[in-house]
Amino acid sequence: MIDILVPYEQEGTKAIVRSWLVKVGEPVKENDPLVELETDKVTQEVPAPADGILDAILLDTDAEAVPGALLGRLRAAGIAVETPKVEAPEAPKVAPTASERPAPANWLSPSVRRAVQEHDVDPATVTGTGRGGRITRTDVERHVAERAKAPAAKPAALPPTKNGGVTSVSHDRMRLAIARNMLGSVTTAPHVTAVFECDFSAIMAHRKAHKDAFAASGASLTFTAYFIAACVEAMRAAPAINSRWFDDRLEIYDDINIGVGTALGDKGLIVPVVKSAQALSLLGIAQRLTDLVGRARDSKLSGGDVSGGTFTISNHGVSGSLLATPIIISQPQSAILGIGKTEKRVVVREVDGVDAIQIRPMAYVSLTIDHRVVDGHQTNTWLSKFVETLENWPTA
Repeated sequence: MIDILVPYEQEGTKAIVRSWLVKVGEPVKENDPLVELETDKVTQEVPAPADGILDAILLDTDAEAVPGALLGRLRAAGIAVETPKVEAPEAPKVAPTASERPAPANWLSPSVRRAVQEHDVDPATVTGTGRGGRITRTDVERHVAERAKAPAAKPAALPPTKNGGVTSVSHDRMRLAIARNMLGSVTTAPHVTAVFECDFSAIMAHRKAHKDAFAASGASLTFTAYFIAACVEAMRAAPAINSRWFDDRLEIYDDINIGVGTALGDKGLIVPVVKSAQALSLLGIAQRLTDLVGRARDSKLSGGDVSGGTFTISNHGVSGSLLATPIIISQPQSAILGIGKTEKRVVVREVDGVDAIQIRPMAYVSLTIDHRVVDGHQTNTWLSKFVETLENWPTA
């Protein structure tokens, strides 16, 4: 027998079994999709590990599946099942299990059920584009967008407030997962935050001069692209920041895989990862970001797009905050960068040996570190190089 396991690269995110794509007893080829898993972030297919026949399903639809859990077993091709030659009375006929029945076209995954409830959508009015005509979350969101374009009807009266003016909202799976991860991080790691100021004049000038050329290459030149490039330079000055802590070791990585927190409105946030950023130019970083952020907001990221991060950026300033501390580390990473709101401030600069008062676009940048991993010296070295890189960005 060959075990079918939940992939480990989910990095601790719990999943549920969305549906089995193969029935017990059916043959499969290696890498054929066997089962769909749904996490709080993405839906992914688990492929067959070898040629064979699906022998058993151990985690069925809606079962919780943690990384490494046993989903089922595959009987290797050419291995027959031995059955004892014993006469036995005919067993009563029973209805097939959920895994042995083909999923009907109107079957809804947990995420789709939440979506239709949140948006008050009748599933019968949605055209499904998924396997076998099933409705996907993207189908629901498309339906909602089309509905919003229709002429507005007179709103119905709000129902009376219940429970003395208290509205009770059930936690969805994404919010529960975020809560578990945040609590686990602050419980595990001693968080310490250092804050620097950064002048964005140089990168703003460069962006103004080059954003049209980047757009022609299919890339949106955002400030985040500069932040990622500056992170790469800072990692060279303090490599231990690009690491993961384990109880018996610290793993410092050559590849700099930077996760970028992407807000999904009231749904929470997701963190797509720019892999091997040290090997990318500014244009390459911008192109990768444009693709990842676009697919994040369309709910089209794969499991590989959100795994493998060695460092994370939280650009909290886009929603207006000047400073947020501590920004909670994504375990088992060792640090997280925070970028505050850019605003014009009065600063003193030396011009031709004389102090001068100037107005500059400034922002607070913070590095929250796991104090088990590094100390103040490495933290400040990293931030110093990060700020220096941005403030001395060439305009050409």
